[in-house]
Amino acid sequence: MFKEEIIKLLSKEVKLSRKEIENLIEVPSDSKLGDYAFPCFTLAKTCKKSPVIIAEEMTGKLETNVKIEKIYSAGPYINFLINKKKMADSVIRINDSYGRKKGKDKILLEHTSVNPNASPHVGRTRNSIIGDSIRRLLEFTGNKVETHYYVNDVSKQIAMLALVFTPKDKFGDLLGKYVEISSKIKETPELEKSVFELLHKFEHKDKKTTELFKKIVDTAIKGQKQIFSDMGIEFDYFDYESRYLESSKNILKELEATGKLFKDEEGRYVLDQKNTGVERSMKSPVLVLTRSDGTGLYPLRDLAYTIDKCKKGRNILILGEDQKLYFEQLKQALILLKKPYPEVVHYSFVLLKDSGKMSTRRGDVVLLSDFLAEATEKAKQEIFRRKTKGDAKKIAIGAVKYANLRNENNKNITFDWESALSFEGDSGPYLQYSYARAASILRKAKKPRKTKKHRIAIKSLEEKEIQLIKKIADFPETVERAANQLNPSLMANYSLQLAQSFNEFYHTCPVIGSKQETFRLGLVKAFRITMKNSLYLMGIDVMEEM
Repeated sequence: MFKEEIIKLLSKEVKLSRKEIENLIEVPSDSKLGDYAFPCFTLAKTCKKSPVIIAEEMTGKLETNVKIEKIYSAGPYINFLINKKKMADSVIRINDSYGRKKGKDKILLEHTSVNPNASPHVGRTRNSIIGDSIRRLLEFTGNKVETHYYVNDVSKQIAMLALVFTPKDKFGDLLGKYVEISSKIKETPELEKSVFELLHKFEHKDKKTTELFKKIVDTAIKGQKQIFSDMGIEFDYFDYESRYLESSKNILKELEATGKLFKDEEGRYVLDQKNTGVERSMKSPVLVLTRSDGTGLYPLRDLAYTIDKCKKGRNILILGEDQKLYFEQLKQALILLKKPYPEVVHYSFVLLKDSGKMSTRRGDVVLLSDFLAEATEKAKQEIFRRKTKGDAKKIAIGAVKYANLRNENNKNITFDWESALSFEGDSGPYLQYSYARAASILRKAKKPRKTKKHRIAIKSLEEKEIQLIKKIADFPETVERAANQLNPSLMANYSLQLAQSFNEFYHTCPVIGSKQETFRLGLVKAFRITMKNSLYLMGIDVMEEM
């Protein structure tokens, strides 16, 4: 909002891009120094002057205006003092679309893609939550986003389930069946031969096998889709791996033409990836693409799928950090084929307190459906204990989503119920409660009378009012940065600071009945709009009462 005005002024005087200027602008730790500061260190080399002299000279060239009331140098910094009343007037006039942009850029976003052999577990839920928040951020900043879910319907896991699956089996039965057959194969290794025979039949379009695989996958996807839908996470397209069985054969031919494809001792087609960088993480830098019987493996079909996706526009992929090496191998294969590759967002694991990583094969997992049910029950208990109101399911889902988003994508998170469901501090319920508090104030207030010009007289401003005004004004820039960096944690951290600013304002500055009631009600309304948008961008529902 007001930072944009500073960027405009500086862009006329420095040979830096708008984005470079934006990234350099700082907020001084001491508000007495100003509201924003521009460091001149970067300009020293090109200008061949000290940053202090550059700051002094540039300050003389920059002119103040109605939004920026003072510009002065302090050592190597140019400091900007914003017209607070002007900022306050702008903030209390915002509407529900505050910060939203229009645009036409098309982006294809792939996330989640849980193996269709069981109910999703908590450990991989972070993929879905980050992916959904990134979708919301990209759409909010003016992009047309398609969300895709890649269905691994040609997997060994599906073939394993096919050995024990019956027509009566439902979604809830799949994990038990999968654990059962995993144990049997471990005890009787020759059973694995039957698994590969089924995969061979499927790839060669055996009707009975194809129908059986389809029944298993449909059962799994229907159940998974419902669980994610209950969390407010939807997908535009479900892309099936089996669709790429034929086109993947062409990929093999193209790779063969590079001279990098060969058959190993087992008769498998493997791609030589020496001198690509992956050898730093692998003793034998090869990407295995087929089995010895000629049937394709997941990486081969993934290459075909990725090439197809990248034809449709900008492509973003959400992957766990355990897939970093695999993605690098895929990327190097695409570079060899002279094909584009997706931008990738890696995320670290969700760990449960007193627990480690989870494995579907062993069966010692916490299923997402069970986890959400327990979270909802604990939210009900917290509502009862506090003698308050609220939708327990919305509070539970908000708590889980915020806990997954508040840390940087590349940092592990350890989830514990007590902190996640707290109505105070760094938690989803605290943000929801802050919104509900603002809604309550507005319900209790009488409808303010409008002046002739629909302007609200702003006299003096309290420190806590200024802090809240500045934090609300930061919203558009924060959304833009979070979208550009594909980093929802910036939104989560901003939302916490916004809620804290509002609650400090609420405790310090009386609203209803005060001399500044009309203005302060406008400020409460602006906070309510901004917090609602902030929570939306994280996929968290608001409640009017809590």
